[in-house]
Amino acid sequence: MEFALLQVMGGLGLFLFGMGSITSALRALADQRLREWIKTTVNSPSRGAVTGALATTVLQSSSATTVAAVGFVGAGLLSFPESLGIIFGANIGTTIKGWIVALVGFKLDLGEILLPLILLGAIMRMIGQKTTRETGTALAGFGLIFLGIGFLQAGLSGFEGRITPESFPSDTITGRLLLVLIGLVITLITQSSSAGVATALTAVHTGTISLPQAAAMVIGMDVGTTATAALATIGGNLHARRTGYAHVIYNSMTGIMAFLLLTPYMQAVARWLPTSMERDPELVLVGFHTFFNTLGVLLVLPFTGAFARLIERLVNEEGNPLTRQLDRNLLKDPSLAVSAVTGTLWEVTTALLSELEKLLRGEEVRSPERRLNEITEAIVECRDYLGEVSASGEGAFEFHDYLADVHVLDHLYRIAERVREQQRLKRCRADDELIQMSEKLLEMSGLLRESSLPVNQACAEQIHLANRVLKTGMRDYRRLMIERTAKGEVGTSESIRMMDTARTLRRLGYHVWRIAHHLQNEEA
Repeated sequence: MEFALLQVMGGLGLFLFGMGSITSALRALADQRLREWIKTTVNSPSRGAVTGALATTVLQSSSATTVAAVGFVGAGLLSFPESLGIIFGANIGTTIKGWIVALVGFKLDLGEILLPLILLGAIMRMIGQKTTRETGTALAGFGLIFLGIGFLQAGLSGFEGRITPESFPSDTITGRLLLVLIGLVITLITQSSSAGVATALTAVHTGTISLPQAAAMVIGMDVGTTATAALATIGGNLHARRTGYAHVIYNSMTGIMAFLLLTPYMQAVARWLPTSMERDPELVLVGFHTFFNTLGVLLVLPFTGAFARLIERLVNEEGNPLTRQLDRNLLKDPSLAVSAVTGTLWEVTTALLSELEKLLRGEEVRSPERRLNEITEAIVECRDYLGEVSASGEGAFEFHDYLADVHVLDHLYRIAERVREQQRLKRCRADDELIQMSEKLLEMSGLLRESSLPVNQACAEQIHLANRVLKTGMRDYRRLMIERTAKGEVGTSESIRMMDTARTLRRLGYHVWRIAHHLQNEEA
């Protein structure tokens, strides 16, 4: 019996290691392309659900899909309701692992056949380039999964006659609740609902537990998988906390529904597929897992907007609203972290330009220092956060975004410094020439502020042309003021102050243009 226990533990370990290897390899091979695909295809919760299911099927990790969704919301690429669609769909995608285990792991005895595949994967891992290495890791992980299932089967078979369905809570309401709790605890320990489901499938296959008992445990495992999302909210930003709470609430609601549907489901299978419960119990079990997750998504999608508003009310905005995207949990993925910084810089840009426009128009602003301090704090937070991002430069596209953010940060610093010099800007209404320059700067600021991220190329070009006009206007104004000073029409001190204001307007225009340049979609 001790040896059988060791086989179960070893089999579970091999399964977890194999799943981890496949996930990391697939993310390295396809993660960037998948993220681009998600950004371009998701424009509604329903499409988000389909995308989330497909992305999770490819990556074999609902956590990776969820983290990507959080990053996209933080960067302003997706709305919160659209990200909820992705999270709902990820629940369906994660059930595919159960189908692979049930259809391949039990119907085909691949344990020994796949041993050479593990060797091949290891060799590719050691001697190949990046793509070959990751492909080898995925192949070896695939082999380890089914080798682990073989050990699980052998180990649980060793408990035959010693551990039976009678050893577990009975198939009553109270017993099922206990089984749900057991499933939840198993997922908390293994940090993988897939490993728990694989164990339940193996236990059903070997007759260690009954089909209804395993189904109740799978419900608990499905709810237990939200523990990772809940833990990720600790120290996370607003979007991460909302996503985590949404995941927990949604999976809990789905779990309650699945618990109520368990008996009707088993009765329907017994009536319409009477032999399957004896012949293919593992397929019935994984079918139940997919059934209640798919039904849950179909029922919640029409109410995604209302559900999103509920979560937004439950998780209120705290701290500096400009930096709510900067989630420290995203630092593990440089691409998503940089996207969060880009989204934050865009919000800081629009807020700072709004303050600049008020000064140029001569509007009275209440508590301008408090707002400017909030903007400056956001710039500093972006700088510190970006400093922690591991910009390896392996992906040219990611590194380009990283460098663009550094440039934008520098230009925002310059604008913030000049906006604080309010006396200079107040003189921009002193004569007609300065008024024309300030109007041109207002035009540039309005074009950028009313744009969207990424700034389209046409808008960036308009700002560039306006900046050239502003540059020419500043040079003409300097010549004009020097002539007026020479003629005695304007005092020297006043002339210097007026030219200083013109130069400030010109420099502000330059910074606005450069921000638009670095935030534009160069592929447009």
